[in-house]
Amino acid sequence: MTFRPFLAAAALCGLAACATPTMETAEGGIPDVTPQSISLDTMKDITRTLSDDSFEGRAPGTPGGEKTVAYLIEQFEGAGLQPGNNGSWCQDVPLVEITGRDFQPLVVTGGAQALTFEPQQDWVGVSYREVDSVAISDAELVFVGYGINAPEKGWNDYAGLDMRGKIAVILVNDPDWRSETLEGTFNGRAMTYYGRWTYKYEEAARQGAAGALVIHQTEPASYGWNVVESSWSGPQAYAQRGDGGASQTMMNGWITEGAASAIFDSAGQDFAAMQAAATQAGFKPVPLGLTASTGFQNDFRRFSSRNVIGILPGSTRPDEYVLHTAHWDHLGRCTPDETGDDICNGAIDNASGTAALVALAQAHANKGPAERTLVFLAVTAEESGLLGSEYYGANPVFPLDRTVGGVNMDALVFAGAARDVSIVGPGKSELDAYLMKGLAMQGRVGTPNPSPQAGYYYRSDHFSLAKRGVPMLYVKSGDDLVNGGREAGAAYQRAYRATAYHRPGDEYDANWDWSGVMQDLELFYVLGRMMADTQDWPNWNDGDEFRRIRDESCAAPGGC
Repeated sequence: MTFRPFLAAAALCGLAACATPTMETAEGGIPDVTPQSISLDTMKDITRTLSDDSFEGRAPGTPGGEKTVAYLIEQFEGAGLQPGNNGSWCQDVPLVEITGRDFQPLVVTGGAQALTFEPQQDWVGVSYREVDSVAISDAELVFVGYGINAPEKGWNDYAGLDMRGKIAVILVNDPDWRSETLEGTFNGRAMTYYGRWTYKYEEAARQGAAGALVIHQTEPASYGWNVVESSWSGPQAYAQRGDGGASQTMMNGWITEGAASAIFDSAGQDFAAMQAAATQAGFKPVPLGLTASTGFQNDFRRFSSRNVIGILPGSTRPDEYVLHTAHWDHLGRCTPDETGDDICNGAIDNASGTAALVALAQAHANKGPAERTLVFLAVTAEESGLLGSEYYGANPVFPLDRTVGGVNMDALVFAGAARDVSIVGPGKSELDAYLMKGLAMQGRVGTPNPSPQAGYYYRSDHFSLAKRGVPMLYVKSGDDLVNGGREAGAAYQRAYRATAYHRPGDEYDANWDWSGVMQDLELFYVLGRMMADTQDWPNWNDGDEFRRIRDESCAAPGGC
C-alpha cells in the first residue's frame, strides 16, 4: 500500500509508475476530508420508489427499465448534477435478448442406461448465439477439471485435447478454493477470475467446444441452485456481437451436483476422486465415454438499454475523474414465490446502491466542487453479466487513463451499524491506504471478505473498470455488528441469501435498520472526496494482475 506522487509533466508518468514511495510520504498525499450530512430521507425515498412493483423489477429493455432511467435522470438533476455524456444524461448500450423455450431434457447415453435430466430441475442452458434453434446430438462429454488455461501458471486443463463438437464438464471456482489461507497457485481460498463461470464459458469457446456445463456446488459457488435456476431462466440479455455470437459455444449451462454425480457414476468414474485430481498441477482432461443430447428454441429481441451518467465538474482539474458506480437494473419478472409474486423487486440489490449515488451526489454538490470531476455512473444490465459497465469500459465517456479510481456500491447492508467493513479484494491497490484513513476517522477497521472463495471482486461492476487498469474499491458493511457482534452479522447474511437474494422477497421494508447504511455512505463520501482532492495517482500494487495495464496507460502520452 504505497503511493506514487503526482508529477506535473504527464510525459514523466510512465517513469513515476516505477517509483515506490514510502508509506510516510504516501499518506501525506491523502487529504483530510470532513464528512458531510447525507440525506436518509433521500435514501429511503429512492430505494422505496425503485423497488416498487410499478417498476416491475427494473429489467433492461422493459417499460420498468425505461421508467427507471427517466426517474434517475430526474433525481440526478435534482441532486445538482450535470449531464455527463457530452450534454446527455445517457449512454446507449446495445443489447440482444435471447429467450430460450421448448427445452428438451438433457439426455446422457453411453452408460448402462440412459440418464434423463429435466430443465430447471436438474440443468439449465442458454445460447449466446443468435440462432433460432439449438440442437445438440450425441456430443461427447469431457471432464476438464476447472476448465482453466493459464500459461503463466503452467496450467492447462485442456492440454492435448481437441474440443470441437464436445461438451466440457467443468467444476466451479478454481483448484485451491478449499485452502484455509490465501496462498496458492490460484491465490488459495480467494477466487481468481479463472474461477468465475464467465471465464469458463469464454475459455470453452476459445477451445472450440460445442457446449459447456458447469457443475453447481453451493459452497464453491457461494449461492444455491435457486439462484442459478432463477438467474438463468427466461430472457437473457447480452451485448451485441459483430458475429452474432458465432464464436461462442452452442450452449452454456449448469448441472446440479446430483446430476453430475449420476453422470460420473454412469461413466464408471468416482466423482470425488475426479474432483481431487483436478486440483493437481498436470491434470489432464478425462473423456467420460458418454454423449449428451438436448435442444431448445430461441426468440430474439434487439434493443438498447442505457447507462445514466451525471457529473460534478472539478474546480482545478476537471479533466481528471473519480467514479462512483452502482447498477440500477434487477431481474424483472422471475420465478414466482409461494404466494404467486413473480416480481424480483431488487430493493437491496440494487435500488439501495442506486439511491446512494443520488444521496452522495447531493452531499458533494452541497459541499461544492472538488478539485477533480466526480462522476456518478448508474449502469444497466449488471445482472446479465456486468454488461452496462462492460460497455462503458470498452467505450468510456471519460478516458480511463485520466480516471483516478472509484468506489462501487452494490447491495447495501441493512444489518445495523458495524465495527468493521468487509474489504472485497484487499491488498490489490494503493487505494487501501485511502480506505484505512477513512475507516480510522470512523473508528472502524477493515477485514478481508469472509468468503474469498466466492470471487466477489470479479462479480460486480467495478471489475469492468479494474480489468482495464482503473483502481476500484469494493467495500461492504462488515459482519461485526455493534448490536450482536459477528453472530448477528452472519445471521443477517444467511437470512438475506435464504429469503431475498434474487428472489421476490427482496422488497422494501419500512422496518430496516439504516444505521449501517448511513455509516457506509459517510465512508464512501470521504473516499470519493479524498481521491478527488489528492494530487496522487493511486496504482495497483506490485504483482497485481492489473498493474501492467495501468502502467501502460500511464506511460501513454497524456495518461495519468
